[in-house]
Amino acid sequence: MTLGEMIAVFCAGLAAGGINTVVGSGTLITFPVLLATGLPPVTATVSNALGLIPGSISGAIGYRRELRGQGRRILRFGAGALLGGFTGAALLLALPATAFERIVPVLVGLALVLVVLQPRIGRAVRERRERTGRAARPDGGPLLSVGLTLASVYGGYFAAAQGIIYMSLMGMLLDENMQRLNAVKNVLAALVNTVAAVFFLFAADFHWTAVALLAVGSALGGQLGARVGRQLSPAVLRGCIVVVGSVAIVQLVLR
Repeated sequence: MTLGEMIAVFCAGLAAGGINTVVGSGTLITFPVLLATGLPPVTATVSNALGLIPGSISGAIGYRRELRGQGRRILRFGAGALLGGFTGAALLLALPATAFERIVPVLVGLALVLVVLQPRIGRAVRERRERTGRAARPDGGPLLSVGLTLASVYGGYFAAAQGIIYMSLMGMLLDENMQRLNAVKNVLAALVNTVAAVFFLFAADFHWTAVALLAVGSALGGQLGARVGRQLSPAVLRGCIVVVGSVAIVQLVLR
């Protein structure tokens, strides 16, 4: 890897760490850069997963204030994230590299629609609860747990726009503000990346230089992203998710 390529990988990690913390989809920045350095697709995917772990952890720490009072929720969702992340990592090595190419843009597009409609959906859900007298479930029920676990399978496989899918599901099924949901999203992403990376350490090839550069860059980016992200209003945060997600769809379709 040349000096110019090393700088490019570090900068990609910095940008991805910030974007992952605020929205998600940082992989769409780092993965093409790693491919441009000459790494094979699977090696690039594995190196990317390993290198972005510090960024996910850094972002979660940056949002620690918003995590208060969500311990039980995180334990419940975290178990599914660990299972899903491990399953996705195993699928990456077992399935062809193109296995998810057709379905991924559809998943991201559906997630964006749910993000846009989330205020209206949430209002309708609250009105229905008031009519029926049912209290809101703090964990979102079995549907949310299953949905987040399946999203984690995808995250362990590739991770592009994983955070957007998390936010769409939680925003639709939890009566919670977006900053607190974003904090949970960062924890789940950190868990998925970590369990997938541990699996990869023993089962796949990776590039140590790329991993180290991404790790340092993403850790710094995670802190910057947390500072910026918590200042955004729900409407602006939702707009950022839609913009980044739309770019993600275009890039995934054109690949």
